[in-house]
Amino acid sequence: MSIGKAISKTVEQIDRLFDSYANPSLGLIDPEGIETLCSDVGVNHTDIRILMLAWKMNAEKQGYFSKDEWRTGLKALKADSLNKLKKALPALETQVMMPPNFQDFYAYAFRYCLTEEKQKCVDIETICELLNLVLGSQFHAQVNSMSEYLKFQSEYRMLNMDQWMNFYRFCHEISFPDLQNYDSNQAWPLILDGFVEWMREKQC
Repeated sequence: MSIGKAISKTVEQIDRLFDSYANPSLGLIDPEGIETLCSDVGVNHTDIRILMLAWKMNAEKQGYFSKDEWRTGLKALKADSLNKLKKALPALETQVMMPPNFQDFYAYAFRYCLTEEKQKCVDIETICELLNLVLGSQFHAQVNSMSEYLKFQSEYRMLNMDQWMNFYRFCHEISFPDLQNYDSNQAWPLILDGFVEWMREKQC
C-alpha cells in the first residue's frame, strides 16, 4: 500500500471512530459522546487524561470535540482505533508532564474553562477544582492551602489568567510551607500577597 493510501485509510478510520461518538445533528462529539468515549476507554469523564486529550486536540469548546480537532489529536497520538487510543493515554500523560509541555497544558486548562464569549476570568469554585485536578498530585500542600484561602477570602470571586499562571510559578519558586523566599516587593499578584499573609498568620 502506498504512503498516500495508508494515510487516507488512517484518516478514514479516525473519522469513523469520530462518527461513532458524534451527535449527527451537531456534527460534533458533545458531552454525552465524551461520556461514552470515557466509558469505552475506561476512564472517568473528570479524569485529568480527558483534559490532556482535549489539550492534544487543541479543543476550543469545553465538552465538545469537532472533527478537525479529533483528527489533529488522534493523528498526533497515532491512534486510529479505540484500542490504540486507550493504549496512547499513558504516553500522553508522560508527554504532558514534561516541563515545557506542562506549563502549556496548565495555561490551556484555564482557557478551556472560559466557556462564554469574551470571558476572561474563572470563578473560585471552578478554580479550586481545577487546581486540584491539574496541580494536586505535584503540589498537594500548596493546592490544599490555596483552595482553603480562596474559599476563606471574600475579596476575589474570580481569577484571571495572570493570577492562575503566577500560582504555578509560586509552586515552583517559593519554599513551602515556610515561605522564606517570598518577597512581596517582587511582581506577584496581590492575591498571592494576601495568601502568604494569611499563611504566615496561621503559622504564628
